[in-house]
Amino acid sequence: MGLLSTAHVHTGGFASRLSAAEGVEFVGVTDDDAERGREAATEHDTEFYEPSELVERVDAVIVSSTNTTHRRWVELAADTGVHILCEKPLATNVADARAIVDACDEADVQLGLCMPLPFSVPARRAKAAYDAGEIGDLRVAVGTNRAWLRDRHLTGWSADPEHAGGGAAMDHTVHIVNLVRWITGEEVVEVFAELSTMHDELTVEDVNVLSMELSGGSVFTLDGSWDRPDDWDYWGDATLNLIGTEGEISVDCFDQTLKRTREGAGVDGVYWGSIPDDGLLRDFIDAIENDRPPLTSGDDGFREAAVVCAVYESNERDEPVAVEY
Repeated sequence: MGLLSTAHVHTGGFASRLSAAEGVEFVGVTDDDAERGREAATEHDTEFYEPSELVERVDAVIVSSTNTTHRRWVELAADTGVHILCEKPLATNVADARAIVDACDEADVQLGLCMPLPFSVPARRAKAAYDAGEIGDLRVAVGTNRAWLRDRHLTGWSADPEHAGGGAAMDHTVHIVNLVRWITGEEVVEVFAELSTMHDELTVEDVNVLSMELSGGSVFTLDGSWDRPDDWDYWGDATLNLIGTEGEISVDCFDQTLKRTREGAGVDGVYWGSIPDDGLLRDFIDAIENDRPPLTSGDDGFREAAVVCAVYESNERDEPVAVEY
């Protein structure tokens, strides 16, 4: 396996997992920015290749590029018959998302999305409880996926619309939408979005509050803002409350943390729980070996990208917008 681009903040985590994964040979990395790619290769004790050379050497890749270049990287891999695990969102517009899915279908390669939350232990237990009917009929879903702002958003490409395609809504809508779709089996049919920017340095939104309707008629609200202060003890959260006619399920995917005092002011959070990314990679490898779609497939990625596009349309029009799949 290899990495197509090292631009994403998750590159280090992917490289470490590929190096440690049983039955996987981490062949190398490539990048549009050769200097950045070579630095990453050195850091992770692997090789740097030109894009066309890397895809000829591997069976599968992880696309860890800027959001707006996903289509180009995926099509390069698909054209060579290489299976693909792509960072989220699948694309920053519906046309590119559709083209990505079609390219992989035509090439008969597996396409998965980097959606780790369904592999967290709390999420797995929540789905088991939901499937067992423990809360009755769903009435309300309330989610959060908040994060630090920090320097990577102020100075990195994730706050540059040319490379990211948007701000907090582009970054954080898809994770909880994915979790709700996976647990409940329902789709988002309508979105009303309220986006704003608290920090003058940004040209994209850092506040992202959504009110949505699900296909079963229930209400789904989501706060996916970059609003955690820099001195907060942990990067952010991923929570979901599902309220039904017979009860409630409360999920906190990253609550397994210890508070630790630091030298100087404040405390930091040390995560001790299971690592969802490990399950994500194992599922992708198993999908290739058993010729099945990954848990979060290309079609899931397309549908979640369509929700994000509806978010921006709703914010621009200042009214609810139907999601077009």
